[in-house]
Order: sequence, then structure tokens, then C-alpha cells
Amino acid sequence: MMLNEARAAYARPDATSPARLIEAHSALVRRVAWHVHSRMSTAIEVEDLIQIGFIALVEAAQNFEDRGIAFAPYASTRIRGAMVDALRRDARMGRAGMANRRYLAGIRTRLEQEYMRPPTDAEMADAAGLDPQAYYAMAASTQAVGQESIDESYSDHDMWFADLADSADTAMEKAQLREALIANLAKLSEREAMILQLYFVEELNLDEIGETLGVGAARVCQIKKAALDKMRMLMAD
Repeated sequence: MMLNEARAAYARPDATSPARLIEAHSALVRRVAWHVHSRMSTAIEVEDLIQIGFIALVEAAQNFEDRGIAFAPYASTRIRGAMVDALRRDARMGRAGMANRRYLAGIRTRLEQEYMRPPTDAEMADAAGLDPQAYYAMAASTQAVGQESIDESYSDHDMWFADLADSADTAMEKAQLREALIANLAKLSEREAMILQLYFVEELNLDEIGETLGVGAARVCQIKKAALDKMRMLMAD
């Protein structure tokens, strides 16, 4: 249903239509996936993170309301949140559960290609060489204990996103700037607000922000410095 809605949106000239947003920000999914994969020790493959990220991108594009806020930071939050949500489920699942999930996923893919439809539980059990009870037990082992929504999982202060290299002063500065950014967002230019949000909230580095915006890291640094100077003046008022 989501894909049908996305295709239909191409008929609209609106640059903020879901399909246009998805097309324009598809590269963002890969950047966030590699960023998350490199910072977190996990058995999940980066391609799996990319698939999760594309689903989150579609949902973000469909739910986005243009209220003067750029789509990229909003989508980045949703994409990263979805990936972390999946990583946490995997962590609760355990290695055996993840191995069973990969095993059953491989069987399901093979049967779908063979039958040109989703396989039944009986067909899955037969292909796995299991009786129904053993198959259901294996399938149950692939389910995480408990579920968390993206909104509940994602937090700017969550340990998953903590930068261990931050000093106490830098951490305090980030916390203050997060609050100031929210309070004074409308007083910054769109690019200034986006760079501060990507740096302090999304915790992307200058190179990653530059890739997102299509500019060099040096230019990002200049804009960030100017935005910080402006933000400090606003905070002093």
C-alpha cells in the first residue's frame, strides 16, 4: 500500500510529495546505515539496516508536514530511530534467535521464488525438515522479548548515541544547545538550523553533514561556527 501511494505521488508536481521526498533522500538511508553500523557493535548486516531505513524513509515521507522545517533532519531521526529499534530487538533476541531468523528467512525467500507466493507454515516446516511443533518453536525464538516504538527507542540522550570522547563541558554545551535550538529554531536560517540539528542532535560529523547537504566539510564548519555564535547571542538575551 505504501509503494502504491508513493507511485501515485509522482503524478503531483509538489516537490514535497512522498515520492519526491523518497527519491531525493534515498542516499541519506545508506549514509545513516553506515554511520550506525560503524558506531555500534552488532551482528546485523548493513544491508539489513538499509532495508529498515528505507521503510522508515517511506513512513517519514508519508507523515511529513511542511511547517518550515527541512525534511532531511526529520527523516534522519526517523531512519536512525528505526535502525536502533531493530538493533535493540536483536540484542534482546540473542545470537541463537538471530541465527534462526536468518535460517528461516533464507527458506522463506527460496520458497517465495519457487511458489511465486508466500509459503504456508506447513511448507516452511517441511522445507526446514521440522515437525510443526518444532517449527513454531524455532519461529518463536526469532521474536524479541518486548517491543519498542521508534519514538520510545530514539532519544538524544540515549547511551546508544553517547559520544564517549565528549568532555563534560562539551556534553553540557550540547545539552544547552539542544534546548536553545528548539527554542530559537525559527530565528536561524534553514541551513544553520539543519547543520546544528545534524551535528548536536543527530550526532553526524562534519564530513557526513557535508555529504547530506552537498557541500564540503570546511563550509559546514564555517556555517556551524556562525550558527553557534548566533545561538550564543540568543541564549545570552
